[in-house]
Amino acid sequence: MSTLEERATKLHLTDIKRHIFLCCEQSVPKCCDKAAGAAAWEYLKKRLEELNLTGQGGVYRTRANCLRVCQQGPIAVVYPEGVWYHSCSPAVLERIIQEHLIDGKVVEDYFISMNGCETS
Repeated sequence: MSTLEERATKLHLTDIKRHIFLCCEQSVPKCCDKAAGAAAWEYLKKRLEELNLTGQGGVYRTRANCLRVCQQGPIAVVYPEGVWYHSCSPAVLERIIQEHLIDGKVVEDYFISMNGCETS
């Protein structure tokens, strides 16, 4: 069994710059069907690995059961900015990866809200 410190080191927690949470594979699908959520999650995991963004790459990902928006899903939120996105299909996730996670720019086309700012 490893210690907490060993686990944190293995996960490169001190290297995390951005963290994306994706609402997918809900127990009771509301924002999208279960297959769409599962496909989005698999794409996100695979693509972040391909681009070497996980671990020391500075991007962490977490699958959420429900982010409570429950419309136009899958829904994602990126921290530390607190930017929320809708319709997170693999194609949209690719834009979020390239434009937000890598370049630090909000993907306006799928933006819902950010620290008090909402879509108009």
